[in-house]
Amino acid sequence: SISEVEETLIISFILVVLVIYLFFRDWLIALRPLIDIPVALVGTFFIMYVSGFTINVLTLLGIVLATGLVVDDGIVVTENIYKKMEAGIPKYQAAKEGSKEIYFAVIATSITLAVIFLPIIFLQGFVGRLFREFGIVVAGAVLISAFVSLTLTPVLSVKLSRKVHKHSWFYTKTEPFFRALENGYYSLLSRFMAARWLAFVIVAVCFGLIYFVGKDIPSELAPLEDRNQFRLQVTAPEGTSFDYMDKYIDRLSQFMIDSINEKTIVLSVTASGNSGAGATNTGFIRVTLNDPNERTRSQQDIVDMVNRNLRKYPDGRAFAIQEQTISVNRRGGLPVQFVLQNNDFNKISDVLPRFLEEANKSHVFQGVDVDLKFNKPELKINIDRLKASALGVSVEDISQTLQLALSNRRFGYFIKDGKQYQVMGQVARNERDDPTDLKNIFVRNNRNEIISLDNLVTITEATTPPTIYHFNRYKSATVSAGLAPGKTMGDGIKEMERIANKLLDESFATSLSGS
Repeated sequence: SISEVEETLIISFILVVLVIYLFFRDWLIALRPLIDIPVALVGTFFIMYVSGFTINVLTLLGIVLATGLVVDDGIVVTENIYKKMEAGIPKYQAAKEGSKEIYFAVIATSITLAVIFLPIIFLQGFVGRLFREFGIVVAGAVLISAFVSLTLTPVLSVKLSRKVHKHSWFYTKTEPFFRALENGYYSLLSRFMAARWLAFVIVAVCFGLIYFVGKDIPSELAPLEDRNQFRLQVTAPEGTSFDYMDKYIDRLSQFMIDSINEKTIVLSVTASGNSGAGATNTGFIRVTLNDPNERTRSQQDIVDMVNRNLRKYPDGRAFAIQEQTISVNRRGGLPVQFVLQNNDFNKISDVLPRFLEEANKSHVFQGVDVDLKFNKPELKINIDRLKASALGVSVEDISQTLQLALSNRRFGYFIKDGKQYQVMGQVARNERDDPTDLKNIFVRNNRNEIISLDNLVTITEATTPPTIYHFNRYKSATVSAGLAPGKTMGDGIKEMERIANKLLDESFATSLSGS
């Protein structure tokens, strides 16, 4: 990327020289930017050095932009001096008078341009960190160019001018065209000045066009780039075994191998642990493609094809994800990640199914998912306190008996053959695989009678989330979604906000995460 920006810088340098020659039609004047621009850019690199910046894509893009800006002041000063010389004024006097006439305008213009870019320095968050160097580089280049144009440019106008000013054959041939252009502009300007009220109408029309056209233009941090790779994020129901998940991943990997001829590598990983430590129900497949010039389909076309065919594999949820060009989430993930926040966890659990239903129905998204999943199977043991009291059994004794039988509690250590082992308290696995096994666990009452626990407790099945997430100290759920073809990040964010305004009450807060 840096090499491409360097090539762009060289091309822009050449184009600046050609454009100046086209209008001045004098090679001595056109070649002056070969001196002006490097001097200004050397000063810009000094600012980068003092600020501790590096040569990266953004600073080089700032220099590319500055290449056009730094020559503006020089062109204005050169043109005014050139005009004086055409009028027959000696070149020393022309340089002095031409610079003196417009020095204030040059300073005002340069400061105005610098002020436009300087506020970028104070941007906060990821965008501020990303573009701060860009703003400082451009603003510094503009201010240095003003200094160069008022000092070095007049000197060059004297030293690089001919003793006897005369026009080249190219100037003579093209002068009628430029005269006609100048006369046409003068005529048009005279008519416009005669009807100055039109300026207000034009300004109003422009503002209207900006509003009506601008609100429909898609917005995103950066467009997706064909990086010759994408990833398949795979999730199966909670409790899925490693062997089952491994077979599911293998089937998806084989589909990738069979259906994508443009691939170079297909890498699959089972039990990646993205859903928590030790999770066996997640995995991913990374596909590396040939270079774009070696394949007939774009990366986007391949991803769309994969997502359409993933419906044939209903054993879990799988989404093909393209890596974002600029991402703040190092772990990757779906591009749109919308966080629902509330102190009341029950409110989140109540609204989440309806939120997901609305997102799945939206034409903006494909592949909607959420990190807060109520899919961890759980058995709840409820103690019948009245019955326990009637039978003379304390609730504390029941709780301790259940803990000793089921909790795998550590009681201590013992050493054998020079090795230390833990002493764990728990009944054998084959005696705790079924809820009916509680009848084999007993507790004594206050009359020293042995009573089976299945007479004192009831068991109910429930599902709970494996993990309760927090975001900015609130309990949270992050709804993630892929974008439908033709939709941008801005479209996805607007759609999430629309759904939130429809379903969430004032107790909720929302935020953005991920890419």
